[in-house]
Amino acid sequence: MSLSNQKEQSYHPVIVRVDDDEHVSYLLDFLLERNGYIVIKANDGQEFIDIFNTGLAPDLVLLDVMLPYMDGFELIKIIRSNPLWDDTPILVLSGCENEKDIVRGLNEGANDYMTKPFQPLELIARIKRLLGSHYGTDQSV
Repeated sequence: MSLSNQKEQSYHPVIVRVDDDEHVSYLLDFLLERNGYIVIKANDGQEFIDIFNTGLAPDLVLLDVMLPYMDGFELIKIIRSNPLWDDTPILVLSGCENEKDIVRGLNEGANDYMTKPFQPLELIARIKRLLGSHYGTDQSV
């Protein structure tokens, strides 16, 4: 086995999870960690900005849009305006399920949009698809 294969097998993608609902956050953290992801947790827009200001982009951002201090739509604009983060996949997971909000999220720069309540296997499949397309590899479920 080559060193590059070992490196690929041991790498765990980093996901920044931004959600202010304690119960949803707990479920997301458990689900993501159980599937081998490293989760950086933010419970509101300001906590996300603190993470963002470190300059280190994650592999994916899982983002609610209804957040205290700064909503997710504004956070998407901020992410897309930074060259270090502008190609980071963004998956919106929100209780906002009307077409206007979905279209707005996608138009602002989100790569995908799911509504709550969500199906865990579908969420993981979408994350794997986004990570696979981001790295040019197959991350099938």
